[in-house]
Parts: sequence; structure tokens; C-alpha cells
Amino acid sequence: MGLFDFFRKKKPAEDQTDPAKPSPAPLADAPLDDAPKVDAPNDEVVQDTVAKDTPAKPKSSKPKSSKKQPLKQKAAKKQSAKKAAPKPKTAEPKASVSATTPEDTHPAPEAEIAPPIDPEAKGQAEAQIATQADAQAEAKPAPQPAVEEMPAETAEPPKPAKKSWFSKLKDGLGKSATKITASLSIFGKPKLDASDLEDIEDALIMADLGVAAATRLAEGLKKRDYPNGVDQDSLSEALADEVATILSPVAKPLEINPQHKPHVILMVGVNGSGKTTTAGKLAEQWHQAGLKVTMAAADTFRAAAVEQLKIWGERTGTTVIAGEQGSDAAAVAYQAYEQAINEGADVLIVDTAGRLQAKTELMDELAKICRVIAKKDEAAPHDRVIVLDGTVGQNALSQVSAFKETAGLTGMIVTKLDGSARGGVVVALAQEFGLPIHAVGVGEGKDDLDAFDAVDFGRALAGLEAQPRQ
Repeated sequence: MGLFDFFRKKKPAEDQTDPAKPSPAPLADAPLDDAPKVDAPNDEVVQDTVAKDTPAKPKSSKPKSSKKQPLKQKAAKKQSAKKAAPKPKTAEPKASVSATTPEDTHPAPEAEIAPPIDPEAKGQAEAQIATQADAQAEAKPAPQPAVEEMPAETAEPPKPAKKSWFSKLKDGLGKSATKITASLSIFGKPKLDASDLEDIEDALIMADLGVAAATRLAEGLKKRDYPNGVDQDSLSEALADEVATILSPVAKPLEINPQHKPHVILMVGVNGSGKTTTAGKLAEQWHQAGLKVTMAAADTFRAAAVEQLKIWGERTGTTVIAGEQGSDAAAVAYQAYEQAINEGADVLIVDTAGRLQAKTELMDELAKICRVIAKKDEAAPHDRVIVLDGTVGQNALSQVSAFKETAGLTGMIVTKLDGSARGGVVVALAQEFGLPIHAVGVGEGKDDLDAFDAVDFGRALAGLEAQPRQ
């Protein structure tokens, strides 16, 4: 028996490979992920196989050195470190996870890895949050200082300047003045010739001054001297003077006689001439003057007229006497007259229904009202005033003629001259009838009715400014 045979006999049985157990694959041929999970280096694998049948020794609690970690553990650690590292963001930098984390034998799962806080990144994030907070604070409106409440008088917007009566009259007669002054554009002549006078006369007739008044005015312009020659200014001044000459005798305000207690005023006219509104305006003016006024709603045909008169009564503190719709107008006027006497009223205004001058039965009713009132006082009604619509032009002449015959007119009030192109009819009425013109109206307001002034009317009709008063 040779030396080699001796060693074969002495080798233990355990050294033989157990056919039931699989032999480990060589480490060099196995891939990295399939490497056996062993804690010992490769040269110790044989010793562990030999010692399989020997009793196992208790493992020491002392952690093994990490200097000789298996290749699989090192690869796993590198892969988990790459997954834990966050991707950089441009808007808000965050602290990145260091690739060289402390080595551990049993690494924690990926979800539980907490990246270390970078002080520099933390400071940048806090600075960015502070900047956003400052921007939001600047975007909010700054608190306004408390404003003290202004007194009511100061807070109210300034009221527009009140127009003078002449300004209202001139504006109202503007269209009529334009018609007339268009014929006065004559220059460089020492005096007016026949052709010029004919043109002026035609323009005056077109402005509803009437033929008689136009002829009279043309003759007056012809007789005048023009020291500085004929021009539009000199002709306008001359025309205003001639118009005032015709109107001055009839310019008489409606005065209240204190001996009449009450002073009775009968208002007549056609439909829509403005009788009810004029009655209310007169009541307002006399009430402001300290007089006690009573009004009689003798227009029993139109219910709206009664309501309108009652509204004026409430505004002016005036008593309004009215009957049922369709009742006898003369009876209402008589009842109002008795009550005005008992209450000591200074003025009684009787508002009658509008009626056309061609309606005989209505004109007879008007005559009946006058007779009934005269039973209390033979002189009553003390004033019988016709209210004329200034827009009707020459038709106003026929109205005055009819009512004068029936009611015995004592005066006229011309309304609605604002914007009318027929304002010259006032001159025609004065020339034709010679009745007093008490007032003219240029609007719906209570201040848009005023006493008639001949000089102001003549200058407004000629397109001139008001004459300074001494």
C-alpha cells in the first residue's frame, strides 16, 4: 500500500460528497444577484460544508465586520441609495440624500429611509416662503385711513345757478327771434329803402306778429334815424323799441284788490291751453305773498283736472272746493264763493272746463257761471282772464274774440312760449284787442310764470340782451 493509498483510507467519510445534497455552484460562474447569501469569504465555503454534521455553535451577538460584505449587499445598498435620492427641482431646491449613508448590516426598506436635512437647502426654502409671504402682503390693499364724514351741506353737489326770468324768456322766444333777425342783415346803408322794409315786414308776419302789427313796426323803423348807418345791431335795437311801444299800454300785472273779500278770478280758455296749471302757479305766488287763497274746481267734465288742482292745493296749502264729476259747474263755483267768504279768503280762483269757442252750449254755461257769482257781488268775477296757448299762433285771435263776447274778458295770460316759433302773437293780440296782458309762461315750473314786461319782451323778441335797469 502506497503513501497515496494510505491517505485515501484515512480521509473521513464526510469528505465525500453527499449525492442528496446539491453541490454549490462555483462563485465565478454565478451571476451577481444569484450569489449565495453567506457571511464567510469564498475560501471558507469548504470548511462550512465539512462542519455540517458537527453541532452548531451559538452565534455571537457581536456584529460582524462590514469590511467584508457580500457583493449582493453592496449592490443592494447602492441601488437603494439611488432610489432614495430625490430629483432636483428648479422652483424649490430640496436637500438630496447622500450616497454615502452609514453602512448597516440590515438596511431599512426604501419607504422608511428619511433623507438627511441639508442646512443650506433648508435656509433657501425658508427664504423662498418668506418672499412669497411678503409678495402676498404687498398684493393686499393697504388699509385706508378713516375719513371723517363731511357735513350734509358740504357733501351735497352744488346746485346749478338759477336762471333769471329774462334768460328764460329769451330762450323761449329764441325761434321767433331767429325768424325776425334773419331779415335784419342789412349793412352799409344810411337808411332803409322800400325793398328792405318789405323784407322786414314779411319776416314779422312769418313770426305771427300779424299784418297790422308788422305794418306798424315797418313804418316805425322807416322813420328812425341811423347815425352810424344801418346794420343788424342798430336795426335790432330799433325793432325792440318799436315792439315795446306797442306792448307798454297792455303790460299790466294781475293785482288783487284788498277791498274785495275775496277777489274772484275766473279762468277761461280752450282745451289744453294750461288753465289748471296757471291757476296753481298763481295760487303759489299769492300764497308766498301772504295771501289766503281758495280754488274752485269748476271743471266737472274732466276728473284729471280736479285731481291736478288738488295737488296744487296740497303744495300751496290752499283749500280746493270740488263737486262730483258731471255736476253743475255754476253750483260748484257758487259753493266755493260762499266758503271763501266764510273763511275770510283773500283770493278765489275759479278754474273752468276747457271749451271750444264754436260750442254754443258750453259758452252758455260759462255765461251762467258769471251770472251766479254776480248774485253775491255784482262786480264779481272781478277778473275774467283767458289763458292762451302761445303755440297756436293767429288762432289765438279768434279765441279771444269769442270768449270776450261771452264772458266779458278783462285780461290775458299767454303760456307755452318756451320753444315756440309763434311768440310774436303776443304783439298781434295787443295790437288787435288792447286787453291787458297780465303774465306769460315759459315752462311747467312754478317759477316759469311771471308778470308781463313790455321792454323785456321786445328785447328778447329782437334777440338782444336785457336792458340794464336803474
